Amino acid sequence: MLKRTLTASIVTVLALGAATACSSSSGSSGSAGTPTVKLMAGGIDKQIYLPYQLAQNLGFYKKYGVNVQLSTEQNGGVGAEEAMASGQVDMAGAWYNHTIEFQAKGKAVEDVVQLSGAPGEREMCTKKSGVKSAADFKGKTLGVTDLGSGTDTLTQFMAAKKGVKTGQFHRLAVGAGSTAVAALQNGKADCVMTTQPTVAAIEKKGVGASAVDLATTDGAKAALGGAFPGASVLARTDWVNSHKDAVQKVVDALVATMHWINTHSAADIAGKLPASFVQNQLVTKADYIKALNEDKGQFLPDGIMPAGGPKTALATEQMVGTVTSSVDLSKTFTNEFAINANKKEGLTTTTTPAGANG
Repeated sequence: MLKRTLTASIVTVLALGAATACSSSSGSSGSAGTPTVKLMAGGIDKQIYLPYQLAQNLGFYKKYGVNVQLSTEQNGGVGAEEAMASGQVDMAGAWYNHTIEFQAKGKAVEDVVQLSGAPGEREMCTKKSGVKSAADFKGKTLGVTDLGSGTDTLTQFMAAKKGVKTGQFHRLAVGAGSTAVAALQNGKADCVMTTQPTVAAIEKKGVGASAVDLATTDGAKAALGGAFPGASVLARTDWVNSHKDAVQKVVDALVATMHWINTHSAADIAGKLPASFVQNQLVTKADYIKALNEDKGQFLPDGIMPAGGPKTALATEQMVGTVTSSVDLSKTFTNEFAINANKKEGLTTTTTPAGANG
């Protein structure tokens, strides 16, 4: 999971009402019988997590009969997946791999719709670092959003696949946005793993270039050995079982959003997002659109968990030692809601679905 990444300007915008959580009781029905669901995203201004806000701005939550109250992780605050697990919110916009980590800790959490087949990350390295791939990580300082985050796990996994042990390089928490850019500029890190629009800002300033592509499904397959399920919607299994109607409506809205993304240009998508997401102190709107055009391939068109994805995620957790116990992958995700959503819309699914064993 990508931790506490928003800039102060984004937080201010959200606080003013673009994506706030309020005190309505979670999963409850409004005056017209519309269920209310609280969803926290792991950095709602990031391109990898754009579907949650896009669905709101397109009016799809309302169209499909659910009131979704969006909120976001903040620097130094609780992570989206932890807020969901503790009951502070009903759903988390977070990476799928957290379901595996929760199961290993004895907590039942599942992925109800899969939005991307890649982490959406790039390993951005300075020229003088000499890093061209994870094989060059030895002796380097590698920036991750936070220690214990998804970027931390992926960094260790990529190194291990190239025979570089965790003790042979240094991991540094650098956040994202301006702090990640500064880590490269100030020489505190040789590389940072980060997402758009931070990637575009790093490239524009000339302080780093992409050494490893984890931003597209094809890139993830090349670097990790298979599709890596990134952005998704996670919820506690007990909550899902007692709120299936609300879950289905949220998934209906997000599947419709994924289809909209698949059939529209990067410029169209940017035009539907809050202005502060696509143009700020890091990037211009043109930068944002260019970056999205490059990395749009991470998004799945139908919300289906791709075959092999859960196995790849489990392999990363096992290789870095995060998970050492046996895991029942069939309990970490479901394609039921996404399949129903596609049928309802008369859409043909193109993603090969994962089976019970991932």
